[in-house]
Amino acid sequence: MKLDKSALKKSLTGILPPVTMPFDEKGHLVPNAIAPQIDWIFESGADAVVAGGSTGEGHALNDGEFRDAMAATHEAVNGRKPFVAGLIVNSTLEAIERVRLLDGMKVDALQVTPVHYLFKPGPEATIEHFRQIWEECGIPILIYNVIPWNYLSADLMLKIMDEVPGVVGMKQSSGDLKSLSDLVQNAKPDNLVLSGIDALLYSAFAMGADGAISALTSALPGATSKLFKLTREGKHEEALEIHWKLNSLWNVLRHDNLPACVKYIQHRQGLPMYGPRAPMEPVSAEQMKAIDGALKGLI
Repeated sequence: MKLDKSALKKSLTGILPPVTMPFDEKGHLVPNAIAPQIDWIFESGADAVVAGGSTGEGHALNDGEFRDAMAATHEAVNGRKPFVAGLIVNSTLEAIERVRLLDGMKVDALQVTPVHYLFKPGPEATIEHFRQIWEECGIPILIYNVIPWNYLSADLMLKIMDEVPGVVGMKQSSGDLKSLSDLVQNAKPDNLVLSGIDALLYSAFAMGADGAISALTSALPGATSKLFKLTREGKHEEALEIHWKLNSLWNVLRHDNLPACVKYIQHRQGLPMYGPRAPMEPVSAEQMKAIDGALKGLI
């Protein structure tokens, strides 16, 4: 199966915000609330969307909800920009079965975590995991390097991309700017290196990262798109002004209920307010106050 990796890299370069999942007060998914969010994300200047990742609480979706959320995203995107489907999975078979739920949808790439339960496969088993997903599904893959106890080294991710033709890039998370630097320096020209390091998006862009998929890109697609554009244009003084504001905002966000915080920030920009899925905690009044203060100059 031949991939035009250069064309794919070009289409997936930039700001790719995660879609937050709209849950009602009882925790039920509201699929028809996804389209207005995607319209807003695109109108803000983003280059693509990702559904089913961490900010999108993909770990909390059952198979039926996953299918409904992906279908709603696919319909809302309507071919306007690329659509990446996120897989947070515990096994190779589960990943393949989830992809089969996407039958009939045009998915430009998969964002796939290493297996995320307690047990860690070795390097060769990890390579085989991604190889089997690619060979069974035929959809380009981005490695989502975020699992603390199954954290992939830069060398291993580079090896996976060399040995598995369908693995075209990665999203580097966990605050590890050093690994992202190694990836930017050593990746092949048609490999995609994306950042998920929210507090250091400017640093990643300045080093040459191809874009970002992160909570702040979902919360503030307009500001992060502007940051990416300014950095690419070499306008570092203006870019740094945005960076410091984003950094101040990041410093008041709680990681444990980050998706809820992102939904609140989206709500502050005109989207309906939806909560997280229990037992994740909703945004508290104290958090709202801190976020409101840090949003000054960003919205």
